[in-house]
Amino acid sequence: MTLSDRQQRLAALRDSIANIERKPALAEARALVEHQPGEFPVLAGGLLQEMFTDERRNAGALLGFALGQAKGLLTEQRLAVVYLQLADEAQKLGMPYGPGLLSFGFDPDALVFVRAASMAELLWAAEEAIACRAVAAVVADIGSHSRLLDFTASRRLSMRSAATGGSIFLLRYGQGRQASAAHLRWRLSPDQSAQKRYDAKAPGPLRWRAQLEKGAIIKNQTEFVLGWTENGFATFTAQRRGADRHAGGAPLPRIVPAQLADGLSQTA
Repeated sequence: MTLSDRQQRLAALRDSIANIERKPALAEARALVEHQPGEFPVLAGGLLQEMFTDERRNAGALLGFALGQAKGLLTEQRLAVVYLQLADEAQKLGMPYGPGLLSFGFDPDALVFVRAASMAELLWAAEEAIACRAVAAVVADIGSHSRLLDFTASRRLSMRSAATGGSIFLLRYGQGRQASAAHLRWRLSPDQSAQKRYDAKAPGPLRWRAQLEKGAIIKNQTEFVLGWTENGFATFTAQRRGADRHAGGAPLPRIVPAQLADGLSQTA
């Protein structure tokens, strides 16, 4: 048996052990899920969730996805969400913007910023923060792969979040996936924007596609098209990728000059 085969078998065995160990946490979470047909579910606390996007330029949507869930975990007893980031990655990924959070209904005063000097310190801070009963969630924005964030580390975080009732959201980037004890793993990608009211050809409000790659909370649905509002997530019907919004229009009989604002009178 080659070293590569041995490592793959060990990773599969670790995943199997993790599935057995976290079944009680997932069973409890399923019982506490609030779900309306066609809507994104309201997930209970106590879960470790990995959230991936292929490119760093989607970092804002990834953060919005995490904070949109964390907002629902805030209570009178759990007043804070801890945001963790490596100090040298803040300039690469950016930081949450207070006025922007307010526009989506998230109070910036509830966000506690922690900049760690190393991955070891970040993982330690995540464990200590989620153990605090005043913390609703921990959001760890991790821009690059680290060997310290392995299966053992994720298992510790998973067990700590399940024990305390607070959720941990790991924001990750790239297409690589490592063995993990996370209860849920999401992949976030851009989706076709909504139509603009006065110009159907202009980009409208942003929408994102959330695909559940690992874990099972809702039967028969693993993909959601989401938009952000001040009241939380707005869920939309998934559209066929690459569909032309204007394909149903009648063809023009000949070449004609483009009209201002796609049909509005040029003298309006």
